[in-house]
Amino acid sequence: MHTKSQVFIAELVGTFVLVFGGCGAAVLAGTHIGYLGVAFAFGLSLLVMAYAIGPISGCHINPAVSIGLALARRVPGRMLPIYIVAQIIGAILAGGVLLVVATGTPGFNLSQGFACNGYGEHSPGGYNLLACLVAEIILTFFLVLTVLGTTHPKFPAGFGGIPIGFVLVLIHLVDIPITNASVNPARSIGVAVFEGGWALAQLWLFIVAPALGALLAAGIHRWLRAQATEPATT
Repeated sequence: MHTKSQVFIAELVGTFVLVFGGCGAAVLAGTHIGYLGVAFAFGLSLLVMAYAIGPISGCHINPAVSIGLALARRVPGRMLPIYIVAQIIGAILAGGVLLVVATGTPGFNLSQGFACNGYGEHSPGGYNLLACLVAEIILTFFLVLTVLGTTHPKFPAGFGGIPIGFVLVLIHLVDIPITNASVNPARSIGVAVFEGGWALAQLWLFIVAPALGALLAAGIHRWLRAQATEPATT
């Protein structure tokens, strides 16, 4: 059994890697690798961390995932604040380091977006508030349901990180044109605090929608598990 401090540090480091790897790919190399490259950067960051810190903390590195696991009674409720605080701190540290790196080249302009999430005029494709809200809820549902399914004791041990990493790639391929792809409040907070303007004003959506997606995934997962354990009727 790992201590609270070990879980805290593992989640902080894992979220740092996810945000620096994914948002770093978007900010530093996005013009070269495109949406596909950025999607794989996020997915590979999660996949690698699943094996690096998974045995310590479970590699949530996303408050929505932690909420979903807590609602599904996979994580004690008392641990939820530890996970979420660690994730937010890790994301902000990653955003700060990314800003230092990004400003090391002439012509960098923070107002260009800094991989922040947005809706309306700040959506990459100009999608309105409702479209972005629905997309974030549904795609977070995809992620959390995949985590709940692949971390179940009956799922083959050691393979959970692969589908979880790839579902994050899928999510980003769909969601980057819509909101710049969040499905993770910590990821959104980590860069929004440095943009400081419209990104902070629109941040509420990228906290509320992933939480709702996690709630939906946990509810459906529990219902499916309950149906699977009910005795057959004659």
